[in-house]
Amino acid sequence: MTEAEAPPDLDLARRLVADQFPQWAHLPVREVEHSGWDNRTFRLGDEMSIRLPRSRHYREQVAKEQRWLPVLGPQLPVPIPRPVAQGVPGPGYPYDWSVYAWIDGAPANLERVDDLVGFARRVGEFLVALRDCDATNGPLPGQHNWWRGGPLDFYLEEARTALTTVADELDGRDVAAASIVLDEAVATRWPHPPVWFHGDIAFGNLLVRDGRLAAVIDFGTSGIGDPACDVVLAWILLSGAARQAYAESLALDHDTWARGRGWGLWKALITLAGNRDSDQTEADEARRVLREILADPVR
Repeated sequence: MTEAEAPPDLDLARRLVADQFPQWAHLPVREVEHSGWDNRTFRLGDEMSIRLPRSRHYREQVAKEQRWLPVLGPQLPVPIPRPVAQGVPGPGYPYDWSVYAWIDGAPANLERVDDLVGFARRVGEFLVALRDCDATNGPLPGQHNWWRGGPLDFYLEEARTALTTVADELDGRDVAAASIVLDEAVATRWPHPPVWFHGDIAFGNLLVRDGRLAAVIDFGTSGIGDPACDVVLAWILLSGAARQAYAESLALDHDTWARGRGWGLWKALITLAGNRDSDQTEADEARRVLREILADPVR
């Protein structure tokens, strides 16, 4: 498998299970509605799922999740993925992979959440509990999580290039405001010891059941460091009272919110720059998030 090859498919998942876990070879392997981007996810029987890294860029996440999710899970107020087994490279697939216990739920969106304020507060409480977990020997920022938890400086040039690319869609005041957001994001550092963060608190990684938060999944970008990257949910899903409830629950200072705002702006800018000529749905969503970030004052 190379970068030019297709991502893992259903047939590959079935072969890997049959070869490495014959006790489960009789179980059906099925597609899931939201298979993921960094990894492909398939359902194994009724009680398990398979998670296969799409490329070498995500291979380090397997060992990290296998090592740390069993440690973090019992300490958190909301379920997270529980590893059941770890697969190894096999014919046609060169990476380690995982089997997890299945978690019922659908990705969060405004239609599925009954009480957005309560939902925001619950997510915030989950992230505070995650921050409170012992970070000793936890995974520091690196390629395994695309440098989440470190300073945004790593992506500053990319963000500024993307801002130049999309400047024709913005008025001069918004371009200036975006530049200030980036400046403020790199002006401070997390002044405390590293803490646990999720790294990708977004629609697809928050599962809802019966209108309430049911689980938090996909810890591939997790690690220890600056938790500012977890602030971004404030602009991609929340607004008004829900955004305020999220801020109150997280209990983070002004500078951390400013850094989080920079992380959100970077992602919106590169998404818009990379998709506006090819994927209007993605581009429009990036435009919406960009407007939210620039209109919302730093807390």
